[in-house]
Amino acid sequence: MSEFQFSSSDSKFPGEVTTIFSVMSKLSQQHQAINLGQGFPDFDCDPTLIERVTAAMQAGINQYPPMPGLPTLRNAIAEKIHKAYDSAYDAESEITVTAGATQALLTAILTFVHAGDEVIIIEPAYDSYLPSIRLAGGIAKPVQMELDGNRYFIPWDKVKQSITPRTRMLILNSPHNPTGTVLTTEDIQALKDCVRDSRILILSDEVYEHIIFDGQIHASMASDPELKTRSLIVSSFGKTFHVTGWKVGYIAAPKLLSAEFRKVHQYNVFTVNSPMQAALAEHLSHSRQHWELPAFYQEKRDYFRHKLQQTRFELLPCHGTYFQSVRYRDISDLPEREFAEWMTKKAGVACIPMSAFYQQPTDSGVVRFCFAKRQSTLEQALQRLQTL
Repeated sequence: MSEFQFSSSDSKFPGEVTTIFSVMSKLSQQHQAINLGQGFPDFDCDPTLIERVTAAMQAGINQYPPMPGLPTLRNAIAEKIHKAYDSAYDAESEITVTAGATQALLTAILTFVHAGDEVIIIEPAYDSYLPSIRLAGGIAKPVQMELDGNRYFIPWDKVKQSITPRTRMLILNSPHNPTGTVLTTEDIQALKDCVRDSRILILSDEVYEHIIFDGQIHASMASDPELKTRSLIVSSFGKTFHVTGWKVGYIAAPKLLSAEFRKVHQYNVFTVNSPMQAALAEHLSHSRQHWELPAFYQEKRDYFRHKLQQTRFELLPCHGTYFQSVRYRDISDLPEREFAEWMTKKAGVACIPMSAFYQQPTDSGVVRFCFAKRQSTLEQALQRLQTL
């Protein structure tokens, strides 16, 4: 009897390795470093939210909810979107609750990208986009943001040049992880010029929609009638309410697109945690936390940036998200990943190299910190960074 063997050639991800986030978090633990790499808060959520989960469990909301999500939560989401962007979505047919934003992104790509379809992604890009495209049999077409002095921007002329008859989808992320940039009115106009008279879908990753600074208004695809008709908009309660471990998000899209999305969603996860949904519906309807989030995180951003100016790091702009990117050329000439590993061991602070967000190795001497941390955590980390 021959022995069964499985080779790398049988793998859908033969070249795929553990993500940089897991690598840096493990290295951080090994060296008792402060982890400013992976993007999650080290503080707890509003205690009222926990109480609402407990109340939902005690009320017996513990069985399967409807496949698209609890009606109360979908209604609350629709009301929030309308208030934020003056845009109407039908809660019954156009909003689907998902098991976090990453599941929504994967399911949307699996739903609409056929084998051989091309998908434009803007790099640096969140690390789930590329493998999701590969799982769908699609072909990723990366367009790199450009760094003009100290400002990242999307070169829309290159985006337009990347469009072919096989282009099926364009993935956007604003506020942008990892660079902290946000789409402007000029970006929105350029985007419309790129996709007008095409069948290109927009998958808009807006998980940091409420974390935007300096009085700016988030340019959601929901707020533009022309783009709304072709857009699937993804958001995350984990980012908004400091509960990343709950993995609850949603996707908003026109009725026909939502119907197709749900066909795959029902066989992907079917539905999402019931008591969490009930609690989030209550919280979204009776709390102002999401509206107060810009001020909450801007205070942390301003403190972190002010103290970083007392180090040898060079600050890049941060207009949204809870990430701060920096150049380190006055400290070291090491490649980004080597520098990140060296700093974790030397200074006891972990970060993420910007090169991890590119399909092909790209080194620009930039790393990313997460400032969604307690004041005491930031103070300790900054003291260590000032020694470099």
